[in-house]
Amino acid sequence: RFAGADEPLCICGDSEILSLSGTLGVGAAGDAGRGHSHLHMAVSAATGEVFGGHVAPGCRVRTTAEVLLALLPEWTFTREADAATGFAELVVKAREG
Repeated sequence: RFAGADEPLCICGDSEILSLSGTLGVGAAGDAGRGHSHLHMAVSAATGEVFGGHVAPGCRVRTTAEVLLALLPEWTFTREADAATGFAELVVKAREG
């Protein structure tokens, strides 16, 4: 989904992931298993045209995606309401203790 767009764009046919970044949330106890993920991806179509935006539900990988996940136990990642944007924005803090 492009920034500001209400609906995602379907990029049909062969394409290649150029980059993927963001956060994967894991639900906490009592959270009914719900986490929040926020991913951005750049893909190249078979024509060489490049698209980038938010990853939307339903994205599929044809063959292989090499993904490196980094666990950061010393940090907490939360989403908090931001009065300026109206969105729940990412807040990163050093874990206490």
